Amino acid sequence: MAIRVMLVDDQVLLRTGFRMVLAAQPDMEVVAEAGDGVEALQVLRATAVDVVLMDVRMPKLDGVETTARICVDPDAPKVLILTTFDLDEYAFSALKAGASGFMLKDVPPGELLAAIRSVHSGDAVVAPSTTRRLLDRFAPMLPATGQEPRHKELQRLTGREREVMVLVAQGLSNGEIAARLVLSEATVKTHVGRILTKLNLRDRVQVVVLAYETGLVRAGGGQG
Repeated sequence: MAIRVMLVDDQVLLRTGFRMVLAAQPDMEVVAEAGDGVEALQVLRATAVDVVLMDVRMPKLDGVETTARICVDPDAPKVLILTTFDLDEYAFSALKAGASGFMLKDVPPGELLAAIRSVHSGDAVVAPSTTRRLLDRFAPMLPATGQEPRHKELQRLTGREREVMVLVAQGLSNGEIAARLVLSEATVKTHVGRILTKLNLRDRVQVVVLAYETGLVRAGGGQG
């Protein structure tokens, strides 16, 4: 079954370009489009969508608020933020709102297609190191924390799961975490899955955000 994609952007030419790229793929189908967040929410009520490519700066309702409203539903489509500038503060807000990641609008077509497929399969949308760079930039926007994480849900994690969470937040891939902790990659993937379940998170991007918000990891990637 083809991946059902929705394009949300107030620039018609950009939507047209993305649609042409996606239409050439045998495993993708553009099933809906919208020019702003209000229209996007209306369309989603009547259309089944797997992945939403979401602009952040739009009239009526911006991409951050639209993403937050979409992601309230546990069965919501995955949202991939499209931003004009790397390390955009809007992208940071969108990640906190529930987006699975972000891409630059001038991303090469191959990378965009790979990101859509990754989102659809449930994997990370952007490299954890890219997300960490974003959070390092905007860490001052996060609440101040002491040495101990304040998020009570972190107490549900085992010592090993906590170790894995720190390394995910520091930008390491599953393979790199496996090498660091002398574990198999399959075991690391299992730990990441348990972390997501215990903390009720959608994906590893939200693991990174939570690690920063609770003080488990400090700006610059160090452990709190």
